[in-house]
Amino acid sequence: MSESELIQVSESGGVMEISIQRPDRKNALTHAMYAAMNAALVTAEQTPATRVVLITGTADCFTAGNDMVDFLSNPPEGREAPVMCFLRQLVEMKKPVVAAVNGAAVGVGTTMLLHCDLVYVARSAKLQMPFASLGLCPEAASSMLLPMIMGHQRAAELLLLGTTISGEEAVRLGIANQLAEDAEYLLLAREKALQLAAQPAAAVRMTKQLLKAPYLDQLKSHMQVEGDLFFQRLSSPEAKEAMSAFMEKRKPDFSSFS
Repeated sequence: MSESELIQVSESGGVMEISIQRPDRKNALTHAMYAAMNAALVTAEQTPATRVVLITGTADCFTAGNDMVDFLSNPPEGREAPVMCFLRQLVEMKKPVVAAVNGAAVGVGTTMLLHCDLVYVARSAKLQMPFASLGLCPEAASSMLLPMIMGHQRAAELLLLGTTISGEEAVRLGIANQLAEDAEYLLLAREKALQLAAQPAAAVRMTKQLLKAPYLDQLKSHMQVEGDLFFQRLSSPEAKEAMSAFMEKRKPDFSSFS
C-alpha cells in the first residue's frame, strides 16, 4: 500500500469521509498523506453532490501528528509544501468540515481542529501541541486562534508547556463541540455531518463564510508567518536536539541553548 492510500476516502449521503488509516504508526502524517488529504478536500469543494467533509482516524487514534522520520529526512520547505497546501485548503473550505477525534491528537492533529466547523471528541481523546517542547513554534494560526477561543493564559499553557488535555477538557475550553463515549463519538459525528448535508447547501456555505469573514484575512496572514518561522525552527539547534532525543528515546537537554 502506498502512503497516499493510507488516506481513505468514501462518500455517502452527501458526506465525504476522509479517514487517516496508519494505525501501526499512530496515524503519523507524511508528505504524501498530506497531499492525499489536500486532494480530497479539493475534490470535495469541486463536487456539487458533496455537501460536507468529515475527517477522522482509526479505532484507537486520530493522529500523532507529523511523521518525524519523514520530516527529518525530507524537511518541508516553503509555502507549497504538502502540509501547508493541506492547511491552506482546510482554511479556505467553503463547505463545512466536521472532525471525529479519539485517542491521540498531537500537533497538527489538534491545530487542524481549529479550522473545522464542528468537532466531536471521544472520552479517550488526548490533545497536545508540543511545539515549543520540540524546539519549534505553533502552526496553523494556532497562536492566533487559541487565545481567541479560550484567552491568553489558557492558550499559553497549551502552547508553552505542551500540556495534554482530555476530550472533556477540549469541550470545556471550546476546541470541541461535544463529548461522546468511545463507542459513540464517530456515530455522533456522522449524524451531525448528515444533518448538515440535509440543510440548504447555499445557506450553509454563506453562513460559514459570514462566521469567518471578520478574521479570515488575518488568519491567512498569521498562518503564513507561523509557517515561515516553523520551517526556520526545523533546522535550529534546539529542534535538532529535540528530534535526536526523540529518535534515541531519551530526554532532550536544552541547557546549552540560550
